[in-house]
Amino acid sequence: MLRLCYALAVLALSNPVAAAPPLTPRATLSLDIWLSTETSFALDGILANIGASGAYAKSAEAGVVIASLSTEDPDYYYTWTRDAALTMKVLVDLFRNGNLGLQTVLEEYVNSQAYLQTVSNPSGGLASGGLAEPKFNVDMTAFTGSWGRPQRDGPALRATTLIDFGNWLLDNGYSSYAVNNIWPIVRNDLSYVAQYWSQSGYDLWEEVNSMSFFTVAVQHRALVEGSTFAGRVGASCTWCDSQAPQILCYMQSFWTGSYVNANTGGGRSGKDANTILASIHTFDPDAACDDITFQPCSHRALANHKVYTDSFRSVYSLNAGIAQGLAVAAGRYPEDSYYNGNPWFLTTLAAAEQLYDAIYQWKKAGSISITSASLAFFQDIYSSAAVDTYASGSSAFTAIIDAVKTYADGYMSIAEAHAMTNGSLSEQFDKASGICLSARDLTWSYAALLTANMRRNGVVPPSWGAASANTVPSSCSTGSATGTYSTPTATSWPGTLTSGSVSATTTITATSTTASSSSSSTTTTAVCTTPSSVAVTFNEIATTNYGEDVYIVGSISQLGNWDTGSAVALSASKYTSANNLWYVSVDLPAGTTFEYKYIRKETDGSIVWESDPNRTYTVPLGCGVSIATVSDTWR
Repeated sequence: MLRLCYALAVLALSNPVAAAPPLTPRATLSLDIWLSTETSFALDGILANIGASGAYAKSAEAGVVIASLSTEDPDYYYTWTRDAALTMKVLVDLFRNGNLGLQTVLEEYVNSQAYLQTVSNPSGGLASGGLAEPKFNVDMTAFTGSWGRPQRDGPALRATTLIDFGNWLLDNGYSSYAVNNIWPIVRNDLSYVAQYWSQSGYDLWEEVNSMSFFTVAVQHRALVEGSTFAGRVGASCTWCDSQAPQILCYMQSFWTGSYVNANTGGGRSGKDANTILASIHTFDPDAACDDITFQPCSHRALANHKVYTDSFRSVYSLNAGIAQGLAVAAGRYPEDSYYNGNPWFLTTLAAAEQLYDAIYQWKKAGSISITSASLAFFQDIYSSAAVDTYASGSSAFTAIIDAVKTYADGYMSIAEAHAMTNGSLSEQFDKASGICLSARDLTWSYAALLTANMRRNGVVPPSWGAASANTVPSSCSTGSATGTYSTPTATSWPGTLTSGSVSATTTITATSTTASSSSSSTTTTAVCTTPSSVAVTFNEIATTNYGEDVYIVGSISQLGNWDTGSAVALSASKYTSANNLWYVSVDLPAGTTFEYKYIRKETDGSIVWESDPNRTYTVPLGCGVSIATVSDTWR
């Protein structure tokens, strides 16, 4: 059966986007191999949808993220504050992990948001509710048609994305840009969240006007990390401090005892991807399995994962006969009727991402605890599970980790099965036939693929402070607090951002925005020469027999692009019975992030791969860094 995407945008010469290449069905590859190419395509897909240099966003202003190149049935050629923020958060993650080539697009996004905050729209103006306007035209004018407004998650998500970028600037010697370019936008968004969080609004699916778990959860995170960021730029956020605990208290009301009820209204079951997305977007790698903040490995989040995914086992023909504990195609909610109700790529990938997050947290904690709330989830994938705590040295711990990894990979494989040969991901795929539906090349689908893959490889974002923001106050209220609004202005950026250093004189001025302002300034000067390539030595401990050779192969051209015929041979010149060392030095582009594995070629020419998962490495990028060493052991 051909899985042809039949909901392509009608792209005439008069349309504002470039003609896209045709989509063709794809053959199933192994998940690792598919991801090695799909991640590159996903990043390219995102960049193609960002103005003004993106291939499909030429008519969009610089830094404006379009939701899709689709211009009819459905028309997604707009920029949504929420979708754009979630997409740019992925690019910040990649930037943090060495892809400094994303500097310009991040700066242009910041500038575009500074402008959009000032655009009066049907939701209001800068200080009168306009920050919750859900979408704008791609030329950054207001969309004035009928729509589900306000949507109160956008300001919180934008603040989180900009705080992440701002913290990188602070950590790497560019404080003035964090203070002058980032903080004014963030301060407005935090002020909006503190003022309006307790008022209902439309959920992320733009259908239900009520209190939404996703919105409330991301608002709590934004205020927590917003307060810390304010301190780092020499300011304060008293409205963050007063409202974050109250939001946390309100979050608890969504827990039903067996799953998270996504919305307080809407007349549905409340079993909704909203809740899974909330868990992964408030994931904190330094947090424990905390029920209060609904961390991915928490008992509540795992119980909810089961209830949510099980709700689709009987409503989609694609899932017929798939047992519990095995991955299924997942949609927004089981009662969905949009395009007749189908699985979405981003929701299916989110189900995988929560499990990868949980694995990371269990490994860091060194144990897995099972309670009566989460027992049903664990028994689906590990029949011997019982209410207990399993330490990392136990066989049960290893078995559970392996089972959850397999379960998560199943969701990724579903995405693989319905992607097209060229890697294109639409919004939905048909619940019976599996063909692509709705908007093609959905930006959020690509973002979801990239974050799930990063978590699969243990690449996680910085902590946002969940571990110190999980105390529910004894007395709670649904109130508000008044913050500070001011017009942000787009300002200049440095020509080049380098990790860990400043390449020119930088004057840092931090100004408080509270009632009594204070300021301070320091000047730092540094000179940095950053090599364009780094000689990376790979040391691999691998026991071999005479005639067997070890090679390295990976996702970049220098390592063969996963072609075993182009793999790089390691040397055994230092191999001894006491030290089974194979090694090789390869010149790699500075700042490049890639995946790789070792293989063993037998005397008969057959190939033996080391076990999963793929290894991930980012080539160092910094002053005078021209050599690096990676030490591995055969798995």
